[in-house]
This record gives sequence, C-alpha cells and structure tokens, in this order.
Amino acid sequence: MRVLVPGLLPTTLSAALMGVVSLPAVAADMNVKVEIPRLNVAEYHRPYLAVWLERPDQSVAATLAVWYDVKKKDKEGEKWLKDLRQWWRRAGRDVHMPVDGVSGATRPAGEQQLTFSSDKGPLAQLPPGDYVLMVEAAREVGGREVVKVPLQWPPKTAQSAKGKGESELGAITLDFKP
Repeated sequence: MRVLVPGLLPTTLSAALMGVVSLPAVAADMNVKVEIPRLNVAEYHRPYLAVWLERPDQSVAATLAVWYDVKKKDKEGEKWLKDLRQWWRRAGRDVHMPVDGVSGATRPAGEQQLTFSSDKGPLAQLPPGDYVLMVEAAREVGGREVVKVPLQWPPKTAQSAKGKGESELGAITLDFKP
C-alpha cells in the first residue's frame, strides 16, 4: 500500500529538476600550437605575439593570449604592443595590460602550447558560430606576420585545423576536443 504525503511529490520533482538544470554543460577544449621558428640572424629578439578570435565581420570576439616583455622596468614592454598592428587596432588599444590569464612573457623559438577550456576564461562566454583564430607576431629588428585559421565554435566532433607562417611564425595547429 502506498501512502502519498501531500506536497511531497512537487518537492521531490523540484529537487530532481534542479539537479538536471544544474548539470554542467559539456565542456570543449581548444589546443593551439604555435611554432616560433629559430631564425639565423645577427640580432635575435623573441617575438611579441597576440592570439585572438575574430567574428566574420573582423570584430574581436576574444583575446586569448598576448606575449610581451612583462618584466621591463616601468612597463616599458607595453609600449611596443602597438607593433602587433592588427591586434592593437582591433582590440589592444582598449585593453589595460597585464590581463590575468591572457598576458605572459615572450617565448623562445620552438613549439609553444596554449590550452583553453569552454567553461572558463575567454571561451566561457563565446557564442556558437564561425570564427577565425588570429595569430600575430612582431619582432624587434625583425618582421611582422599574421596567420589566420578558420574555425567553428563549439566543436561537434574532435577536429584539427592548420595554418602556416612564412617568416616570423611557423606552423599553427588548432585541435578541438568536445
């Protein structure tokens, strides 16, 4: 014999539904490999680098990383950020550096790894859609280069996309894991 307690069923259903509603969304990871080539030049300086996502209209959706000389006295390294011309014109001049989780020191030649998760940081508020991953490098007594890699966010399946620079940047590899 079952005995129903008045008000218990709605309370139980409410609690169960709250558990369903509070389940975490499926997270996706974006892994970006940036190759900084070793250049055979007399005066080598590590490049400043910006990584960001653009919408199809070329507006900035999110700045993911900015590498510059963060240890220079009196924030001297920040004055050279404008050499990252595309990023600077589209987003950089409105950003107050350093930005936690975005700013970092310049990196040496070789393959550098960046990992971003959809549940925190710049990707947490990124709406679904088509984007372009932009990677720009500028080097003192050197050149400047931009590599673009189209992508769709969020990924529905594991996938990869690639781009390649010719001088200041090497291979750019983008891997998604839903």
